[in-house]
Amino acid sequence: MFFFKKYKDRMIVTAVAIILIIIIGVTSSERMSLTGVEKFIGNIFSPIQKVFYNIGKKTSDFFGSIKDIANLKEENENLRIKIIQLEEENRNYEDLIGKSDYLKNEAELMKHTNYKLISAQVTGKEPGNWFDRFTIDKGLKDGIKKGDTVIQAVETEKGIVQEGIVGRIAEVGDNWSKVISIIDENSKISFKAIRTQNGGMISDSVDGKLTGYLFDTKADVMKGDKLYTSGLGGIFVKDLYLGEITDVVKKDENLMKNIYIEPAVDFKKLYKVFIISN
Repeated sequence: MFFFKKYKDRMIVTAVAIILIIIIGVTSSERMSLTGVEKFIGNIFSPIQKVFYNIGKKTSDFFGSIKDIANLKEENENLRIKIIQLEEENRNYEDLIGKSDYLKNEAELMKHTNYKLISAQVTGKEPGNWFDRFTIDKGLKDGIKKGDTVIQAVETEKGIVQEGIVGRIAEVGDNWSKVISIIDENSKISFKAIRTQNGGMISDSVDGKLTGYLFDTKADVMKGDKLYTSGLGGIFVKDLYLGEITDVVKKDENLMKNIYIEPAVDFKKLYKVFIISN
């Protein structure tokens, strides 16, 4: 009894060491099955291990998803910027396509015109669908004067480009001017039919279409005849293309012969014009 009390601690340590050696020996050998103790311990710790594994996986997935969200946000922003750039490029291409006929006519006119032309950009217009009155970006500093004639390059026949009458300069500033077009209700312009040389006067405009009358009630004009400025009164430069007759109306032999005219210029689409100094 005295011996056990005296060496109790040593005996416990020795017993534990022996047990551990036995466990190490047993577990280190190749076995096809587990011992009952190992199964017992595995049954206890397996659910706990599963819980901690799931917690760890969810935590990892959570922080991973945050990283993915940040990456997706950056990718979406890059895509948004790219889309804006592509939309801008598409608008520029559409703009060029829409202006292609005008640009071609403009280049052709510059080769053959007998006038010294001043190019100007349209910068504004009065309310409404038509460019009956509008502003351009050239003025006194560019040599423009009140009363100067405003034109645009138009194709009168296939392959033939001429000066199409737009209107005249009504007001002039240092670097701007206001234009009154021929479709404005206050515009009066004399014309001649190029085929017969009969003269007349533009008297009104409705929805961008011109109406007028011929001085000679027996004038031999017809649908399809082309009209040019006559230069009478000195308001407009003469021999500028005005438009084409679309209809001729005469209800009474004693009345003037009235005509309807399709202008050479599209007064819904003006973005650039030329000025001829009178």
